[in-house]
Amino acid sequence: MNPSQVEQLIQKLLQEIDPQPQREGLVDTPHRVAESYAKLFSGYSIDPSSLLTFFDSEHYDEMITCREIDFYSTCEHHLLPFYGKAHIGYIPSDKIIGLSKLPRVVEVFARRLQNQERLTSDITIFLDQALGAKGIGVVLEATHLCMQARGVEKQNTIVTTSSFRGLFKNNMNTRNEFLSICLNR
Repeated sequence: MNPSQVEQLIQKLLQEIDPQPQREGLVDTPHRVAESYAKLFSGYSIDPSSLLTFFDSEHYDEMITCREIDFYSTCEHHLLPFYGKAHIGYIPSDKIIGLSKLPRVVEVFARRLQNQERLTSDITIFLDQALGAKGIGVVLEATHLCMQARGVEKQNTIVTTSSFRGLFKNNMNTRNEFLSICLNR
């Protein structure tokens, strides 16, 4: 992403939206938006594989979960934010991942133009391939500003998506254990 190009485009956009695009409150807006977009879309410049560290599973074969992972993303349909919590679980086969790596993986994929369904799948597919685990489960719960500030204008709507592989998909007891751990508060 070229910040100066983004600034020029935002300046043009402001000229279309506001009859006084040179007023004090808007003068530095193109620069601020370019800096904001650099963070919001930083996931494109990061290879999630580079974040991973693995350890021998030490024969640990029970479910590992990481829940309540905050994330912020941008809806590709309206360029408005959606945000929420991600919950991830897996059953290792021969290796485990460093615990901080699960939130980092969520961050990389969330910091791209997304829809919630693809974000859920991206995280699941990546972790499934990286871990070779016996099973993976990912659940995302999110609030979408495109549903709050425009369109249906419902303020308290939460969208939940899920994706499962291996034992989480094929064994209802495993899936239910994961969902019980992650969604019971």
